[in-house]
Formats: sequence, structure tokens, C-alpha cells
Amino acid sequence: MKARFISILTLALGLCTNVHGTVYEMTVTNTETWVNTVLAGRQVGDTIHFSVPVIVNRNYGYSGFSGLTMSVRRIFSPTNQEIPLSPEYQNLLTLNSRAGFNLQGCGYHRNGERLHDLKAVVTGSLKVKYISGKWEGNNTREAIETNVPSVDMNGTHNVLVCGANLEYYLAQNLGTGYGPDNQTEHNRQKTKVCTALARIHADVYGLVEIEQGQVALAEIADYLTSATGSHYSYVDDKGSPDGSYTKSAYIYNSDRIQPVGELSSNNQGVKKRKFAQGFILLENNERFIYSINHFKAKSGSGTGLDADQGDGQGIFNHARVLEARSVLQSLSRYQNYYKDNDVLIMGDLNAYAKEDPIRVFTDAGLYDLHRYFHEDSSYSYVYGEQAGYLDHAIANPSLIEQVTGMAVWHVNSDESDEYTYDKSYDQTVFRYSDHDPVLVGLRLDSTKSSSAVVENLIEQCQIGLIDGQTYLMNVGEMGEENGYYEIYGIRGEQVQGVTVIEDSPCLIGEGLPGGVYLVRIYYAGKTRTMKMLK
Repeated sequence: MKARFISILTLALGLCTNVHGTVYEMTVTNTETWVNTVLAGRQVGDTIHFSVPVIVNRNYGYSGFSGLTMSVRRIFSPTNQEIPLSPEYQNLLTLNSRAGFNLQGCGYHRNGERLHDLKAVVTGSLKVKYISGKWEGNNTREAIETNVPSVDMNGTHNVLVCGANLEYYLAQNLGTGYGPDNQTEHNRQKTKVCTALARIHADVYGLVEIEQGQVALAEIADYLTSATGSHYSYVDDKGSPDGSYTKSAYIYNSDRIQPVGELSSNNQGVKKRKFAQGFILLENNERFIYSINHFKAKSGSGTGLDADQGDGQGIFNHARVLEARSVLQSLSRYQNYYKDNDVLIMGDLNAYAKEDPIRVFTDAGLYDLHRYFHEDSSYSYVYGEQAGYLDHAIANPSLIEQVTGMAVWHVNSDESDEYTYDKSYDQTVFRYSDHDPVLVGLRLDSTKSSSAVVENLIEQCQIGLIDGQTYLMNVGEMGEENGYYEIYGIRGEQVQGVTVIEDSPCLIGEGLPGGVYLVRIYYAGKTRTMKMLK
């Protein structure tokens, strides 16, 4: 989302007279601040013609409505985009509450699909019925199903890591009220989940919401081995099944990856849901530490500090903060035990990007890979009509230089739950869970962070003024290594494209209005972020 909250809503309505049956031409000049007050004021029988595309934000009915919930922008959870209770959060909260309308009569479409040139007749307050328009998919279902997104935004990976919530994957203990109710449903769940994981063909999977014990893990590992031609194993936590409760776990391609040391467990809060494991890449003996986690959910009834504080973070926010702190405090122990500094934290943390638990990590200098590679457009989960990401990928400073990219495979969150194994006989990968899988590419390389020359050069960079113009200084050597920079607004939106740094001080921020900006400099795998005041 770009340039949020910087201009006032303007609607140009061309109309003859305000009578029943009028055709209203609706032109939206700022999609980020559009609200539907004008649409709500139309009479039944009037026709609305949108001059901008409208987007599906919810593709199933609710509260007596049927059809699709639409808006002129993708609606994101306020705490995914802004710090809770900040003025920006309050503004987005208000805008979201007035952004959507209900579109009937156009069949099923995925969340995120765009409808151009929409004409619809008003059937009630905030409800219209489809007349005509041209649909543009957020890619077709067939293309999404067969094309796992690339994680090579910055180089070529030699390790592919996947974090995936399996939405209560059970192989035993069926019919307990969670997960599959019977063997038929389990078979359908297995087909969906395993087909999706095999298509990803990751080197290491960190899984959450998988049945305790080893039976479910062994079942998936055997399927992946058969389907991919690679041999997959799992990390045995030595536990046995205990009812239908689920845990976090690892499956890995043993042809390419092997565990180092024993599994490390963190029992702050919910047990068996926060683990760490060292892995070694056999081709070059490089290591990394993978921390997979599933924090306390927002459901239930919390009391005291765990009650809903009315700040958008929901129930048990305090419990999740304690879990995040415990993971952060465990990193040095993991690094000492596994004898490596590179740490990747993934999993369903049940907190959106700007909520307190995630800021425990980012305030400590770790990198939110969703934001690092995709700014504020990333999502892995849709609740109601609001998108965001509860499924995180967080890298420590030692690892960030070896991350080639991060992507989300949108096979679940954009689909209706009518495609789940317990509601249909659909055998595609779609809606195997309510969360999308998150993919991270690594290029494990011991030389990435060892160059003192690169370290010194990147630290020498500074921002200064020459004749009243803003320049990036001390960059004379960077052109040879394809150094570049990007400029972001203080809310994280990119405002200036990539520019290759030349062999002299570079004029930056040309054409930008006055304000505070962040300049992120990239050079030979190193990064530095500086504040720029124009």
C-alpha cells in the first residue's frame, strides 16, 4: 500500500438529477482513503459505475449476506500496518470500517481478484447487484497451484525453508472435535496437505498444528519421499501421542540437509510449540539454526494482562509477548549449542506485524522478512475481510546477508473455506489450511559476513548536503559491486525506486517532498539504513 493517508477523499459524481434510477459515475482519486458514504447514500434501483477496479476482500457470506465483500483497495488489518493505538492505526481502523460493500450475483472469486469497469444496481444499504464488468485474477487458480513463488529476489538460494500451519493435521485420534472427524476426512486432508508440501519441495519444513507423537510426521515424510524422489526424514522429539493436541515439528530433505545436535525446546507458555534445531547443508558444511514456533492464540477468555486491552491485539497478547521474549533470550543459548550464529525464526506467532510480540524481535535488531522484501503488501492470512500475516519469517543480523528472498504461496488465505477437506471433495492444494505457507531462500555462505572491507565501506556511508541538495556520500567504490539504495517513507512504504550507486556522491531523493525518510543501502550483501531529512 502506498502513500497512505496523504490526501483527502475526492469523489467526482456525474449525474443528471437525483432521482430514482440515476446512473452514478464514481471516480475515486485516492483508493487508500476512499470510504463508501456516497455509495451508502444511493437509492435502491440506482446504478453505480466505478471508474477504478474494485477488489474482493471476502469471498463468502456472513450475517445474512451472500456474495462478495468488495472495496477499491485491499483491506489490511490495522495492527498489521500500524503500531496499535497510534494515530495512523486509529485512522486506518476508521477507514477500514467504511471501505467495504457487498456485491451479489457474480459467483465465486478469490480474495484479491480485481473487477474492472464494474456496473451494479443498488439493492440496499452498502449492497449492489452485479450487472457487468471484467474480472482480472490475482493469477488464475491453475497458475497459482502449479507455480510456487520464487525466493530469489537477491541471488540464488541453496536452501529452501518452509514454514507452514497445517490446521490441525491428525493421523490418529480422529473425531475428537479438532481436525478430521473420520478416516475419510483424514485421507482428504492428507492429500491436500501433502500435495502442497511436495510441490514446494523445501529442504526444511517447520510445521505447526501437527499431531503430537511421530505418526503424523512419519506419514508426511513418507509421502514427500515418494512424491519428490528425495528422501525426507523428521526430527523426533521423543514424545508420544497425547490425545488430539498438536505441536510444532521439523521435516527435512536428508539428501541435502542433516540436523546438528539435539532438538532444543522452549516451554514458556504453551508446551511443545517452540523448538529450535541446528541444520547443516551437506554440500558446503554451512549451518543455520531454525526456530519454529506457535504462540498462544487470540481465542478464549483472558484475564488481567491477558484480557483484551482494546488496542486491536486481542486476548493473550501479554502471553505472546512473554513467549517472544523467551525466544529472543534463548538465541544466544542456541548459537552456543549449535556453534553457529545464523538464526531464522518462523511460525504462526498469532500476532500481526506491528503488534507487541513482533516488535520484541524487530526492536532488538532482527529483520521482519515480510517487510524487508515486500514492504507493507505481504499477507498470509485473511480474517473477515482483513488481510495480514500471522505467519512470520524473522532473521537475525548474521543471517540477513544470506537470505535471497521470502515469499508467500497464496493457496489458502484467498480461498473460501468451502474448499476445505471437511466441506468438499476438492482434491487440489487450495485451502489445505487457513494459513498460507511462507517460503525463505537462503544462500548459506561463510564469506557473506566476514569481509572487513565491506563492513568498513558500508559504515562509511553517510548522507550530506552539497549546495542544498541531498547526497549519499563516500560511495566511490560501490559502483564496482552493484551497490544500490532504496528510499522509504517513515511508515515503511517505498517512495523511490532502486538506483545504482555511481563512483561519486549520489544525488538522492530528487523530487520528493519535504519530510523524514529512511534510506536503505545495499552493497556486497551488507545493508545499512539511515534517516534522511529533506
